[in-house]
Amino acid sequence: MGRFARVGAMVGALSLMASLALTGCGDDPKKAEFVGGTPTAGSSVAAESGTAPAVPAASAGPPLTVSPADGAKNRPVSAEISAEIPEGGKVTDIALTAANGGKVEGRWRADGSSWVPNSALKYGTRYTAVVTAAGEGGETRQGTSTFTTMAKPKSTIASGLYLFSDKTYGVGMPVVAEFHPGIPAKDRKAVQKRMFVRTDPPQPGAWHWVSNGTQAYYRAPEYWKSGTTITVRIALAGIPLSNGKYGNVDRSATAKIGRSFVMKVDNATKKMTVYEDGQVVRTIPVSLGKKSTPSSSGTMVVMEKKESTTFDTRDDPDPANRYVTEIDFAQRLTWGGEYIHAAPWSEHAQGRQNVSHGCVNVSTAHAKWLFSQTKVGDPITIKGTERKLTAGNGWTAWSLSWAEFVKGSALPVPEGGSGPDLA
Repeated sequence: MGRFARVGAMVGALSLMASLALTGCGDDPKKAEFVGGTPTAGSSVAAESGTAPAVPAASAGPPLTVSPADGAKNRPVSAEISAEIPEGGKVTDIALTAANGGKVEGRWRADGSSWVPNSALKYGTRYTAVVTAAGEGGETRQGTSTFTTMAKPKSTIASGLYLFSDKTYGVGMPVVAEFHPGIPAKDRKAVQKRMFVRTDPPQPGAWHWVSNGTQAYYRAPEYWKSGTTITVRIALAGIPLSNGKYGNVDRSATAKIGRSFVMKVDNATKKMTVYEDGQVVRTIPVSLGKKSTPSSSGTMVVMEKKESTTFDTRDDPDPANRYVTEIDFAQRLTWGGEYIHAAPWSEHAQGRQNVSHGCVNVSTAHAKWLFSQTKVGDPITIKGTERKLTAGNGWTAWSLSWAEFVKGSALPVPEGGSGPDLA
């Protein structure tokens, strides 16, 4: 059982280092790739992008007050557009353009509180926002604001998104946002308001922050429905934090959820029961961690898969746990080094006795079959061992009940979960 340090290699040559002083049966550093890119543009209807036909500007009263204020300077590139609307009035159009004439697309927040550009604004650039609203009697009013964004900050916070566009994941795949250094507790509300998730078909969800603020998970009350499309935007570019740092970039991804494939391991029986779409498809004898190096009890998900790898634990402080072993059909469950993998040397004990260094040992034949069936994000629940899964040791979003999970949100969560943040 070896200590494990992980290094995340971000898209765009961004490096993110995080480590956990945890132990497991493997010590193979994980290179986590982070998704970045341009968010999907909203549609061109007024409620989403502000490109509806212009309303005649026959003003029937004083101009609307627009935010950011006219003449404002050094505004964050995460700025959103809003206006003070008379009672009974309704915004009919928002047009945001850069000084070079480039038009900015965007979407309304679901509660109508502001209009969110589809991508971060550019640093050191002048923008003009024109907001048009109609009153109850059909009269129109307009407000205009020209503001300038701040220069690119020198001190930023690194972020990552564990989700790849055009990939298919298991039903237990949480949305995982990562930050280095962690987000201070007093900033998490503002940051969470800029973390947008949309599911099709719609399913409620919530965010949960790991205690040190280095990760936040998003999940639904139950596993995702098979066939779900998840669209995510972690819109942190330029968002100011209380420690003087700013978010570095926006990250986005659109991914699919595949069929339901769920694994359940019971230490009492030393067996894994495998369910596909709710039906038992295989029962597999296992050997879990021995008492001195127990497996973790809780719900984990497959984080990565390697057909062959090397477990090297020669730096373990306990000489009894030092070894170098070639491993086949390895599927990572924790950052600390717990895997499902082939263990031909323990087949005599599988189904009868725990002899591993914390991993789920199965026969080579069963390991090969499992490897051919699973996807990243497929959940596995282990129960009855001497150790409880540690929050943040892997993608541990499902190790909590829904009632416990929502307590980790920085914002109030409606009963049953929140809907999409953007209209």
